[in-house]
Amino acid sequence: MPRERAFKQVDVFTSVPFLGNPVAVVLDAEGMSEAEMRAFANWTNLSETTFVFPASDPGADYHVRIFTPRTELPFAGHPTLGTAHAVIEAQVAAPNEGKLIQQCAVGLVEVSVAPRSLSFRLPRYSYEGAPEAETLSAAMGAAPKAAPMIVDVGPRWVVAEFEHVATVEALSPNLPALCDYDRCHGTTGLTIFAQGDAGNIAVRSFAPTDGLMEDPVCGSGNAAVAAYRLKTGTLSGGDAYVASQGRQVSRDGRVSVRIEAKDGCHEIHVGGSCITCITGHVTV
Repeated sequence: MPRERAFKQVDVFTSVPFLGNPVAVVLDAEGMSEAEMRAFANWTNLSETTFVFPASDPGADYHVRIFTPRTELPFAGHPTLGTAHAVIEAQVAAPNEGKLIQQCAVGLVEVSVAPRSLSFRLPRYSYEGAPEAETLSAAMGAAPKAAPMIVDVGPRWVVAEFEHVATVEALSPNLPALCDYDRCHGTTGLTIFAQGDAGNIAVRSFAPTDGLMEDPVCGSGNAAVAAYRLKTGTLSGGDAYVASQGRQVSRDGRVSVRIEAKDGCHEIHVGGSCITCITGHVTV
């Protein structure tokens, strides 16, 4: 039986409405079937829609499922932050000592809550070489600075670094060719970047297989870039920077990344501001 459910649409990685990456959040999803969630996510036609349930893990504050218009994701960055923002604002859960714990398909994700921003600690990351480097270069329209890598952060991003920000900003990848590559190798999409002034970087992300020609501001893509930079030695514990993303699609996102060295490992924290653009109810 359809019923009204609390709903918010949150713009992530911005403090100015309509300049970040929106996520739709159904705050009272208990009882919804997977078919209903898939249909609703397809209807919103946003890069991701999230559905909040009571946590089944005693260590979590809430449980979230994340859908693109076509598929369910085990984890994604901007939906994690946008959902946390919506959950706090709607008083579904409250931070404990400045932390929220989100349960999702990759496990428990720690979200740090500050007065003007949120950040998540990337739950895991791993690497493998990206096959068919020449095919990738042809699809991107330019050769990267070094061999691309596949970085698995839940989504499996192909990450490629370029020498100049201007190259990243000007690239117009062959999206059908990227689709073919993703289907062949089980990757989520392509994230490209270059370092600019003052150590900050410019980033772009493409996931045409999921219907995202260009992701406006991508949390998991930026997390994958940070992991890539750790692997290549251009980042280490204590480093921090800001990534800009979205100008090619009329957005102006800012993603803050910091690296913490802990117990012999490097923790990746990705964050930014969030702002609610829509509050109301949906009937599902």
